[in-house]
Amino acid sequence: MTDEFNDNYETFVALLDRFPPVEAVKRLEAFGVSQEVMQQIRERHEADTVRIRELEEPQSVVLGNRDTWYTGPQPGDKCWPAIAELLRKDGWQEPAIRSLDDSSTRITSLLNHPKERAFATKGLVVGYVQSGKTTSFTSVMAKAADRGYKLFIVLAGIHNGLRRQTQARLVQQLVEPNPSKWSQLTGLDKDFTPLQNPAAYFGSSNKTHVLCVVKKNATVLRKLSRWLASASEYLKDCPALIVDDEADQATVATKSINPLILSIMESLPKSAYVGYTASPFANLLIDPSSQDLYPEHFVVNLPKPKGHFGTEVLFGRYALDGEDPNEVDDGHDMIRSVPDDDVSCVRPTSRDEVEGFEPVITDTLRRAVEYFWLVAAARRVRGTGNPHNTMLIHTSVNTSVHNSFKAPLLHLRKRVGQSLAEQAGIAALRRLWEEETARVPAEEFGEKPVPFDELLPVLPAVLDDCRIIMDNSSSEDRLDYENGPVIAIAVGGNTLSRGLTLEGLSVSYFVRAVSAYDTLLQMGRWFGFRNGYADLPRIWMTDELAEWFRHLATVETEMRRDIDVYLTESEDPLTFAVRLRTHPSLRVTAAAKMRDAVTAASSYSGRRVQTHYFHTDAAWLRRNAEAANRLVEASVATSVRADECPEEGRYIFRDVPHETVLDFLKSYRFHEDSPENDADLIIGYIRKRVTQAGSLGRWNIAVIGNPAGERDYAFGGGVTVGRITRARLKSKGAKAGTADIKTLMSRRDAAVDLSGETSRLNETAIKKLRTAQSPDTGLLVLYPIDKDSEPHSSKEKSREALGAEEHVIGVGLVFPEAVGKDSTVEKYISAKLPLGLLEEEDVLSLLEGEDA
Repeated sequence: MTDEFNDNYETFVALLDRFPPVEAVKRLEAFGVSQEVMQQIRERHEADTVRIRELEEPQSVVLGNRDTWYTGPQPGDKCWPAIAELLRKDGWQEPAIRSLDDSSTRITSLLNHPKERAFATKGLVVGYVQSGKTTSFTSVMAKAADRGYKLFIVLAGIHNGLRRQTQARLVQQLVEPNPSKWSQLTGLDKDFTPLQNPAAYFGSSNKTHVLCVVKKNATVLRKLSRWLASASEYLKDCPALIVDDEADQATVATKSINPLILSIMESLPKSAYVGYTASPFANLLIDPSSQDLYPEHFVVNLPKPKGHFGTEVLFGRYALDGEDPNEVDDGHDMIRSVPDDDVSCVRPTSRDEVEGFEPVITDTLRRAVEYFWLVAAARRVRGTGNPHNTMLIHTSVNTSVHNSFKAPLLHLRKRVGQSLAEQAGIAALRRLWEEETARVPAEEFGEKPVPFDELLPVLPAVLDDCRIIMDNSSSEDRLDYENGPVIAIAVGGNTLSRGLTLEGLSVSYFVRAVSAYDTLLQMGRWFGFRNGYADLPRIWMTDELAEWFRHLATVETEMRRDIDVYLTESEDPLTFAVRLRTHPSLRVTAAAKMRDAVTAASSYSGRRVQTHYFHTDAAWLRRNAEAANRLVEASVATSVRADECPEEGRYIFRDVPHETVLDFLKSYRFHEDSPENDADLIIGYIRKRVTQAGSLGRWNIAVIGNPAGERDYAFGGGVTVGRITRARLKSKGAKAGTADIKTLMSRRDAAVDLSGETSRLNETAIKKLRTAQSPDTGLLVLYPIDKDSEPHSSKEKSREALGAEEHVIGVGLVFPEAVGKDSTVEKYISAKLPLGLLEEEDVLSLLEGEDA
């Protein structure tokens, strides 16, 4: 490039601070720049915008290919460089800062240019719980400020603690590095109060950026709305960014907060509303055709930060369609089971029991608390990472229940302190520490093991320093991390269940009753970063709650995959609706927030369905065994051809009538809590596809086991194979009497009825091969699983013996991809998109019931 080009491109970039790209080009042309150089400038700017749009992270869905005017920080910027420098001083590594730079640049690029005449942008940023969302939106605010945005309103949750925490962070990272560039409408201890004339902040003589951090409280927002309305003459050229932290809370479907946010936007001719949340379920179900806060212009997935403990890391998840189950992580062995019988000891079972409730320190609660004190001592020995140590006890939302824990916990602390003078007491604590550290070795996380004898001398001081804090709306006691290192057991409810960071959280005891995805996810204060003690976190909860979190990890992954897929298909938030998988025992979000949702169509086309959940009682298992025997007998009698390979433990019966499969599905029992399997949906799908598309009328039935020998399993019709082994997960997806094996069917099994070499084919290649060989034929596979199945090796620490009362029959179904019109089933919900915004052929496909 020539010097003429370089000089003029620098001028062009400088003009972008004052004008949108089209206007900046016109201004440059007015300077007499040659058409050749102008073309080079256009190409260079387009290349920069393409680079921003095509960043691998974060993935985003954008309305109408919005112009990407912002191409990254410039040499004269003040606010973003100050944040980057602060993060370096806090120990952030350069790759992490570059990732934050990229993601915040992408989000900033989706805002409107501040010099446009008028705009009202609505977007959504989807992060992870405790993953640095505040740092993300602070960076976006900094970059928007560097380019000329004037007013910044941050809606910081519904509690004073989170508002104060957010104000402090923003002051530290935005205001203090550049104090002459900022004015503040709120303070650490002062929510918004309209005391001064608006001209003092928005008049032409005030060149500062204006920061306002408010609670989502109707009284506060009403004051702010009226004050802004009174300042209308000053706001015509005031580009504003509204950041809604915890955007699903108190924003969606509320009669007071929601209209007030919209009224604030109406007072600002240039406004961009960006919601931030880790639980976007409610936001994605808003009616897009209403005057509301549906993210119609963009949805962004923040990248998962390295070292973040999220739902999937801790609880594992189920395989999604097209994934190899063997490659999906089981999660760390950090979840401990609270028996159902313990729940009534730590939580009232009815409202009548609240008054006068006295908790019992059960064995599991005692073990959790003692382990916390051991962790605090070990972390003192290590001397690394976060200086604070916190334990969370969350059993109820009732403040009187929280307060009832104080005396028993103080008594336990005294008793443990006394036990340190007794050999039996020391031996019990040693046993607890060695059992836990053996299950999760420090070396696997790059940490240094702490022998019990090294932490024991520190333990008395830890007990002395530990505070028992009741943090709730009726208590004056609060977690305060600003005055030196803290060791605290926090008992609380809603004030601790969203947004607020529990510093150094290592142990959680959680048996709170929950009914919705977003509530459940936001209560997971244990998610986040655990630098210096990644091997030590533990969570005590019921097996049912653990399964719910495992399901939620699956929902999260699938939701993010939806966004990523639609990005590649050039969709936007008004032509696609993110599907949210449902659960038989949980709502996606509060009923009021789902009133505009519709049941989304989903299809089994090209999918693989398999059982991983089983009851372990004899009667249930015998019923399934009888259903399998009848299926095999019918397959032997009705199949057109059979491939029998007993020496390999494999039988295939081809072209069995679909009625035989339907009879089996009617009598076989899938586990009632299994979100992946629904016999009624599968039966309905098969019937629709047979009648509407003329496929799935014939099925191949396979029996897969081991070669016959010592551990034989005899089906009907003379079919005998050896039993296979599938150990169960430890306490991570099972109520009492339930086993979760997670993985049943391999890729090779899914191609057992296809000809040719299939062992090395990936999922996509197998689907293509099935389309070529058996486009209209389904596959059903039966697996006889040994009731005493043991883990294959000692390395499988997350698994244990199956322990069923009878042998188990596992089932896998493989559906060929539909060619042409498919039939759909209902298993998801989504936003109701306005049909008027879709192309005609898309509308027709929706009306005809296609999986559009």
